[in-house]
Amino acid sequence: MAEMKPWGPRYITGTDVTRLDAADKVTGRAKYTYDIHLPGILYGAILRSPHPHAEVVNVDLSRASAHPGVKTVYNFEKKTVRYAGEEVAAVAAVTQTAAEEALRLIDVTYNPLPFSVVEEDAMREGAPQIHPSGNVRAPERRQRERGDVAAGFAEADKIIEQTYRAHVQTHCCLETHGAVATWEGEQLTVWCSTQGVVGVRDDLAKAFELPQDQVRVITEHMGGGFGSKFGAGVEGVAAARLAKQAGAPVKLMLTRREEQVCAGNRPSGVATIKVGATADGKLTAFHSRIYGTGGVGGVGNFPMPYVFRVPNFKTELRDVHINAGGGRAMRAPGHPPAAFFMDSAMDELAEALGMDPLAFRKANDSSRNEIRLKQYEIGAKAIGWDRRNEAPGSGKGPRKRGIGMGCGEWGGGGGKGTFVEVTLHADGSVDAKCAVQDLGTGSRTILAMAVAEELGLKLKDVRSHIGDTRYPRGTASGGSTTTPSLIPAAKTATRQAKMDLFARVAPALGVAADQLETRDDRRVHTKGNGKNWAWSEVTAQLGGHAIVVTRDRDDGFNGSGVAGVHFAEVEVDVETGRIQPIKVVAVNDCGLVVNKLTAESQVNGGVIGGISYALLENRLMDTPTGLMVNPNLESYKIAGAFEMPDIVPILMDMPERGVIGLGEPPAIPIVGAMVNAVYNAIGARIREIPMTPDKVLAALGKV
Repeated sequence: MAEMKPWGPRYITGTDVTRLDAADKVTGRAKYTYDIHLPGILYGAILRSPHPHAEVVNVDLSRASAHPGVKTVYNFEKKTVRYAGEEVAAVAAVTQTAAEEALRLIDVTYNPLPFSVVEEDAMREGAPQIHPSGNVRAPERRQRERGDVAAGFAEADKIIEQTYRAHVQTHCCLETHGAVATWEGEQLTVWCSTQGVVGVRDDLAKAFELPQDQVRVITEHMGGGFGSKFGAGVEGVAAARLAKQAGAPVKLMLTRREEQVCAGNRPSGVATIKVGATADGKLTAFHSRIYGTGGVGGVGNFPMPYVFRVPNFKTELRDVHINAGGGRAMRAPGHPPAAFFMDSAMDELAEALGMDPLAFRKANDSSRNEIRLKQYEIGAKAIGWDRRNEAPGSGKGPRKRGIGMGCGEWGGGGGKGTFVEVTLHADGSVDAKCAVQDLGTGSRTILAMAVAEELGLKLKDVRSHIGDTRYPRGTASGGSTTTPSLIPAAKTATRQAKMDLFARVAPALGVAADQLETRDDRRVHTKGNGKNWAWSEVTAQLGGHAIVVTRDRDDGFNGSGVAGVHFAEVEVDVETGRIQPIKVVAVNDCGLVVNKLTAESQVNGGVIGGISYALLENRLMDTPTGLMVNPNLESYKIAGAFEMPDIVPILMDMPERGVIGLGEPPAIPIVGAMVNAVYNAIGARIREIPMTPDKVLAALGKV
């Protein structure tokens, strides 16, 4: 890693800073894509297949076209649909009601085909073919082996082998996917709920064979993405196509049902893990055999063995295709289920060896990760690790408490290609611009923070402009890369703008440019002699000429590689099977903490999402019909107020490591911590999530 550059005085970063858009959001002034209403706007809707697998023989749009409220229709020209919900046709009408009526007037002739919506069914010999290359695929790049696995197991004094199962989880974005599109000649403007305005622009430019500068994409605010909102998507292209055909703006936002069925999901995983260790607790061998489904898409990857490096290992992974909506990236793709698998196996092996799970992890952590070793101590002390049941399930009464832990790791290093434009005006005002977007994590605010701090100003002195492709190119918000891409670029551009300012005004101030500096008081100082000027007094020397600098990031302001350890305390009612989270201590590092308030919010959100994944969320497919039976937020359960524990986020502020992303890391370790805490509480191991009451009672019945 490159040597870190001096950051300079920190009087804004590392503190709690309220989001710049907080008041707009709580008062309703913030404009989301759903809130965009243009004169003469039409409403788009998509007709979707009712069949999980079928040939599309004919699509007749004539009756829909004749509807008095319909302005245009569109046929996706599908030959085959592979899941219930796949798009077939679209309409644009003067009202949402008219659009929905028109969908019912579209006549489609289908030839239904055999289907499978359960992994094991799709894996059977003779199962209906779902993917052109076969239902089960085992890409070579996902098969890994190192050392001598057989010799490693022969060396082990204890070996455990168990199967763990993680379900399909949907993203549940509160603002559904969608776009508002309008054309002025060959100029296309789109408001889109997206994690990447630049990517949407590029997709639309390609789809309509336009130069990129003829497509503008705007995301002022958005209501969640979690990895599902990259690219224009079917809905974005459809909105733009309908708008072009109709000669009027079109809004096309997915319904909640469409959001749950068609807009992506975290793939499932079924992992059979065999792992062995010597009597003194040293791992010797590991073998994992995993399959999972991303519906009609792939499962991505499960990084195994996870966190804990084993000298001899073999990993095998198979994609299983079923007739269901395709998987997409979801906060820390592959890592939360991998952590659940590994943390469960580590606890089971530690118990077989008669070792404390914490001591076992310390002995086997990846390359003796010094940061995580500190996190073990910090978290164990904060949760009260010595309170856990020495004998799992030994607590008195029907409500039993237990404590468990889980581990995670992530990259989060960002990358080149994000540019920030900083403008210093003669009146002392400052503008910072970048075509990134704020998906709720505070990007708008941290951009202003970095610029203000470098210039010695207050946050209110900087205007932050994001979410528009008219600004310099920005990164998509995914993989914990936004902050470590944006902030170093902001730092680099602002530092250069300040140097340019000093060079420009130094003669008028009667000092050498290299003798000028800023502090934290909105003034420009001369080093050593105490002479200083108000910021606006200095910028006034520019006259009518502003300083404008655009820069990519300069390596040396960002790092990569984060560790995380979560400890959870739960209470389990052994009579009802209900699990109540009591307390979670979440210890994470992210290098230099930019905004402590929003960083802690990231950790809280990751914990809440992990609790929801561990206890509640589950896409349910009906085997006879091939339909998702809970495509809503009523029977698809997500964590609410009753499931909230006391969350204690602990951040390791390490400026010497530079800026590192924090979006993914806190979503990873919590599931393993919850599963292990439940075992410590009741003495019965649950190897399948979500840990619903029926699974708790079933596990207790086997003890």
